[in-house]
Amino acid sequence: MPPSEPPVWRSLLYVPANNEKFWSKAHLRNADAIVLDLEDSVPLKEKDQARLILNKSIPHVSQNGADVLIRINRPLQMTVEDISASVAAGANGLMIAKTQSADHVRLLSEYVRECELQSNRPPNSVQFYLQIETASALMDADDIARSDPRVVGLAIGSEDLAMDVEVVPSEEFLLYPKSHAILAAIAANVTPYGLVGTVADYKDLEHVRQLAQKSKSLGTKGATCIHPSVVPILNDVFTPSAEEISHAERIISANDAAEAKGLGAFELDGKMIDVPIVDRARKLLSLAHKFGVAGKN
Repeated sequence: MPPSEPPVWRSLLYVPANNEKFWSKAHLRNADAIVLDLEDSVPLKEKDQARLILNKSIPHVSQNGADVLIRINRPLQMTVEDISASVAAGANGLMIAKTQSADHVRLLSEYVRECELQSNRPPNSVQFYLQIETASALMDADDIARSDPRVVGLAIGSEDLAMDVEVVPSEEFLLYPKSHAILAAIAANVTPYGLVGTVADYKDLEHVRQLAQKSKSLGTKGATCIHPSVVPILNDVFTPSAEEISHAERIISANDAAEAKGLGAFELDGKMIDVPIVDRARKLLSLAHKFGVAGKN
């Protein structure tokens, strides 16, 4: 069975799985998740070695509490090799690049189940973070998000999608696909990820912050990054602010008082508050508690 609430990673830091110079320091970056990349950042001739050292790299990068995802390759033969090595080495999850369809996800899940059995791991202990990177997959985002209990995260691969459509990955182009994926994820009780734009120039940290703030306002809960300097920005933006926490606490307190009077809706600061708004406040406080900033209601 899927978890009642999927994990939320504010920051997911990509690290080349073949380069010990980079992953040896990844645990110091304070990212919620480390993505050991077996795909784009690893040359073909080095992929076998990168798989072999997962037994060393996974426990190393997770030593300060970060979850570890492995971004796996296509075509299928490489996918199978990546999955076998990742599950045996103890990865928390797999980042499925170039997700094609719900059937594609279920096929991979079936094989992961075999690997879990071989490694004496509990069923569904390996989670899936799906990347949609083609127009055809985007049209099936709803089914993909609901495809399997392992799916806990959904995102759009901005550069690959833009390449598939033969356009520049501008904010204007990405707004629709990212919004579509966000709604598909939320409807399926899956966490939506990603920035509504491209951060190819990751050194422009103010631009990264602005994109993160805009993306949060549209519903995403975190994002990937390729440089450690971006991690604190993502952690800051996607952590509930003191103002948000205070407002949510006031909503819960006012709701308790209203319920004591037998009221289902009430007014606060000149605005009508009803069940959906109260539920949103509870979720925000739960998230704040998860990240250790406040809120236990």
